Amino acid sequence: MADSFFAVLDDLLGPDRSADGAPSVTDFLVLELPPIVERFATDFDGLPEVIEGFAGARLLIAAGILVRAMVVYGLLVDDNTVELVDLDLDNVDRRPRRRPRPRRRWS
Repeated sequence: MADSFFAVLDDLLGPDRSADGAPSVTDFLVLELPPIVERFATDFDGLPEVIEGFAGARLLIAAGILVRAMVVYGLLVDDNTVELVDLDLDNVDRRPRRRPRPRRRWS
């Protein structure tokens, strides 16, 4: 994995799990990363190209265990290995919150 991958991960997630349950970097590395690495290692050519016609850069869009969705970008490097270079996480619940209706008092 490239340093850029870890830099982005550090920006997206904190070092510790938050009070509201948002995952930490360690949580992501332990639970989310192994299947991502496996997918890039075993099915790189089956993943979508980042830029059509440039086969050396692929992306994985997936649902996560800790995050709702993620996009991970990987590059095929000279020695025929894949280096993960960037990611984006959707770890914010963006559903509109319903405001409670005021209760009527019946007399």
